[in-house]
Amino acid sequence: STLMQVSRAPGLLSYVVDLGAELSAGLVTGASVAIDGVCQTVVSQEGTHVRFDAIQETLNLTTLDTLEPGRLVSVERSLRVGDELGGHEVAGHVAGRGEIAEVRLEGHDVAMRVRVPESFMPYILPKGFVAVDGSSLTVGRTFSDGFTLHLIPETLRLTNFGARHVGDLVNIELDPRTVAIVHTVERVLAQRAAGAPEGAA
Repeated sequence: STLMQVSRAPGLLSYVVDLGAELSAGLVTGASVAIDGVCQTVVSQEGTHVRFDAIQETLNLTTLDTLEPGRLVSVERSLRVGDELGGHEVAGHVAGRGEIAEVRLEGHDVAMRVRVPESFMPYILPKGFVAVDGSSLTVGRTFSDGFTLHLIPETLRLTNFGARHVGDLVNIELDPRTVAIVHTVERVLAQRAAGAPEGAA
């Protein structure tokens, strides 16, 4: 979808996206929509043009502070009961930003290396899930400061990844199940090391 308008005020970014007929159908004020993987609330709507507000905390953590009119953004509506769910659940709760460090063509696929804060890496596992700009993707190799993705032509067609270049920033959402498991294991190991009974607070 295309970004139509952007206005900035201290601590607030207001912007309008043309969602088109299909994505704007049945949308109401207060609904949640993911913009480049960031959960946003519908502020108002005129036809297919929908307005969102991003507060300072969101601007600090995500790429929304780089929005400019004319830019294409990825859009995803909230799931409805009964919808098919593939991959992992993406909530739009962005942990922070990553940077595309390498893009190369491998046959029909594109291999993309994404650099992220090292503090994210305990939760990003080979063959595990990570959401990048709102797309649930399978992790390839991992490194101390990032990971690789292998993007098939259909993923490139349905998302903005085909237009991404080295140096571009992306929004990173960690898989909450992986985060919960890692935290639990770390807590149990710390308790064992301290000689505390398992399950002790």
